[in-house]
Amino acid sequence: MSQEQWKHDVGEAALDYVEDDSVLGVGTGSTVNAFIDALAASGKRLEAAVSSSEATTRRLRELGIEVLDLNQVGGLDLYIDGADEFDPHRRLIKGGGGAHTREKIVAEASRRFVCIADESKRVGVLGRFPLPVEVIPMARSLVARKLVALGGQPEWREGFTTDNGNLVLDVHNLDLVDPVSMEQNINNLPGVVDCGLFARRPADVVLAGGPDGLNTL
Repeated sequence: MSQEQWKHDVGEAALDYVEDDSVLGVGTGSTVNAFIDALAASGKRLEAAVSSSEATTRRLRELGIEVLDLNQVGGLDLYIDGADEFDPHRRLIKGGGGAHTREKIVAEASRRFVCIADESKRVGVLGRFPLPVEVIPMARSLVARKLVALGGQPEWREGFTTDNGNLVLDVHNLDLVDPVSMEQNINNLPGVVDCGLFARRPADVVLAGGPDGLNTL
C-alpha cells in the first residue's frame, strides 16, 4: 500500500467523527485534502466550516461548503487536521505548509482535535522535522539569533509568505524532549507570531494509516 492510500484511509476514518449539520474546523495539507475529498463523497451535510488557510477555503468552497470566519461561530466541536510529526503523547509539529498559526487558533477553539496522518510521521521524540516559526518580517534576524541561542539552526524559508503576511524560519536540531516548555519559550520571543509545536494543546485523537492498517492513538 502506498502513502497516498494511507492518507485516503485516514481521511475516510475521520468521517466517523463528523456529525451532520455541524460547523467543522478544517486544517491544511495533503492528508486534509484526502479528508475533504472523502467528505464530499460521503453525503454528510455540514452547516458550514471554519478553515485554517486560504488554500483550504478555496477547496471547500469549490465543493459548495460555506466557509465562516471563526469570529462568527465562537467555539467548535471538532477540528480535523494533519501533522508533520506526532509523538506517543499526541503532541505534534505542524507548519510544513506554513499555516500553523491559523491551525493553532482553530485547534484552540475546538472541543476535540482529531489529527490524521500516516505512520511515516510517527516519532519517539519530536524534532526530526524542522520546526516552523512564523515571524514578523522586521524581526526575522533578531528571532533567528534568539533561536540559535536556544540551540537551534534556523533557516529562512525564502520566497514564502504566510496567509498572515509574515515569514517562516524552519529550525533544525532543537532539543524537543520538553516540547511544552520549548513552545512557550519560542512563542515568548518578541517578533514571533507562533511556532509549529502543538504540545500545550496536543491532539485528542491521532488516526495513523500505515501498512498494517489504521491505528488510533
